[in-house]
Amino acid sequence: MKKVISLLMVLALVMGAMAQNDAAKPKKTKKVKTPEITFESLVHDYGQINQGDNGECEFVFKNTGKADLILTNCRSSCGCTVPSWPKDPIAPGKKAAIKVKYNTQRIGQINKTITVESNAVNDRVVLKITGNISPKPTEAAPENNSGAPKVN
Repeated sequence: MKKVISLLMVLALVMGAMAQNDAAKPKKTKKVKTPEITFESLVHDYGQINQGDNGECEFVFKNTGKADLILTNCRSSCGCTVPSWPKDPIAPGKKAAIKVKYNTQRIGQINKTITVESNAVNDRVVLKITGNISPKPTEAAPENNSGAPKVN
């Protein structure tokens, strides 16, 4: 009986040592092919523009990953900024663009964000638009240049 108990204890010690040895080894991980989104620029500066000017811009990006990139959502920080994005998958190495339209009827500073969500490793990217909108210049009334004297 003592031999059986001794044998069981030795067996338990050996198995415990082997389990610890396995835990210390680094696990082999499969390399998962994932997409990655890389933008040419994260900020678009309209600069100084006038009320009613064109408020459209594009944010060009590339899928620098190893699998198809799918944009799941693009949302802006307010209703005056409307993004549109490609709904089809973007293959590895291919470029595409997110188009943004800002309502330039609003006068003052532009400081808005567009949040892009995707299946990429960097699954959430924040884009910014900045600038300043001045009131539309008033047009001067045409002068009377006909040469005839003014009638009062």
